[in-house]
Amino acid sequence: MVDIETKAPDFCLPNQDSEEICLRDFAGSWIVLYFYPKDSTPGCTTEALDFTALKDEFEKSGATILGASPDSVKRHCNFIAKKDLTITLISDEEKELAQKYGVWQLKKLYGREYMGIVRSTFLIDPDGNIAHKWEKVKVKNHAQEVLEKLKELKG
Repeated sequence: MVDIETKAPDFCLPNQDSEEICLRDFAGSWIVLYFYPKDSTPGCTTEALDFTALKDEFEKSGATILGASPDSVKRHCNFIAKKDLTITLISDEEKELAQKYGVWQLKKLYGREYMGIVRSTFLIDPDGNIAHKWEKVKVKNHAQEVLEKLKELKG
């Protein structure tokens, strides 16, 4: 997984509207990049709703929220429409972004091993560096915790 105080890996991927979203587009701004396993599952829905609820607070603090999963653009579109989400979701169907950030890992469930997204969040500073990271995220209160860390780092 990428380390704090290192350059954030670059990317250009489609969002829910099939528009290309690139890291360079946010130069000079803070970014909350969070990885989640799958649209419309309970934990992922809660996380997306929590980030949506705090979106205005993040924007007041100068940050943009980007959620990334291996789901297709169409699935993201449906998820956003179904849950009235206002955040941007990135489609990482080839798992390239997840691999660059080190969140595509071997997981275990009921004794079965498989590759999947380890729920993680990266706070990227205006210079494009990883300012903070959360690994193996527990969804409850996570969005609020990220907002508080953003405010702390901004001083």
